[in-house]
Amino acid sequence: MQLWVMIGLAWLLSYLLGSIPFGLVIVKIASGKDIRSVESGRTGGTNAMRAAGFFAGLLTALFDVGKGAATALVVRWLGVDQPIVQVVAAALAIIGHNYSVFLIERTTHGRIRLRGGAGGATALGGSIALWPLSGVIILPLVVITYIFVGYASVTTISIAAFSALVFLVRAALGLSPWEYVLYGIAALGIVLWALRPNLERLRQGTERPVGLRAVRLKKKTIARE
Repeated sequence: MQLWVMIGLAWLLSYLLGSIPFGLVIVKIASGKDIRSVESGRTGGTNAMRAAGFFAGLLTALFDVGKGAATALVVRWLGVDQPIVQVVAAALAIIGHNYSVFLIERTTHGRIRLRGGAGGATALGGSIALWPLSGVIILPLVVITYIFVGYASVTTISIAAFSALVFLVRAALGLSPWEYVLYGIAALGIVLWALRPNLERLRQGTERPVGLRAVRLKKKTIARE
């Protein structure tokens, strides 16, 4: 089979892998709810936690990370393990997660749309696919962002941003291909696009806080009462 056919197949499978809505399945099993009708309606770990509790959210996040990481196996299995092929495969997994072909619906205006998550966990998985140890660096930084910055949306964005930074430093040191930097940039763009409503709420000061920011806000509210 020709090389370009194998590359196209790798990319298609990566998108379909990313499209698997684990959050929908896990929340349905755990609580009987349709995650798409809860809060943001996204299928990622944060909304799964809101819909069915901590463990449902954690399990969803782990599976979503796995989708991105598994793209490395896909491209190797098909014998097309080249930097740019892996970069596109990992990015397509994020796109699949955010715009799942398995979650097609028609809007009230009669338009077809694809639903999914915001892509943070799958972006982390994509980074791990490119360099397995990236998770050891990115994950602690993301936890710090969650605790001290105090917004789930910013935390999600930080995953892609830290990924881009990690691969930029490694490429500058000659430790990984420059194509990997493109992955970080693409992941950041995809996540930012998905979180446009959250960015607007951040601008307006109405985004829901988490971490220490939420604790401080709660203390201030109690003090005023």
